[in-house]
Formats: sequence, structure tokens, C-alpha cells
Amino acid sequence: MKEYQYNNPNKVYVTVEAVFKPDGRLMPTAFIWENGRRYEIDRVTDVCRAASLKAGGVGMRYTCMVRNHQTYLFYEDGRWFMERRTLG
Repeated sequence: MKEYQYNNPNKVYVTVEAVFKPDGRLMPTAFIWENGRRYEIDRVTDVCRAASLKAGGVGMRYTCMVRNHQTYLFYEDGRWFMERRTLG
């Protein structure tokens, strides 16, 4: 059986630095965007299971504050991804 890979240009897989808290929670502390730039996560304001309507996929959605901007970081099947911002 052939396996098909879903490819969406709005879905960007990223490298994430994260820590496990003593209570078992996985908390991201920084991510590296596709251009190699590292962004420190100032704080995580919410964690819930959610779908990414723009990029496709379902997983744990981390609502993160980065330089006073809210962004979403998704953890799906052992991989981290973010939604690409689009103009317009």
C-alpha cells in the first residue's frame, strides 16, 4: 500500500526547544523558523487539543507570546509545526 504525504505550503515544520515540567507537562521555550532564526517564547498562555484550519492537522495547540505577538505552535504525532503567515 502506498503512503501519501499531505503537503500544505501553509504548514511549516520547525525545530522546538522544550522542557518537561515536574508535573509531566511539555512546555516549548523557543523555536527555530525555516530561515534559521531562533525565537524565544516569552510565555505559553494556553494549551488545548485543536485543529489547524489554515495548515491542516490536529494536535496539541500551544498559544505562545513571542515579542508581544500571539502565535500558535502545534505538536502533532511527535512533530512541531506552525502556520505560515499569509499577506492579504
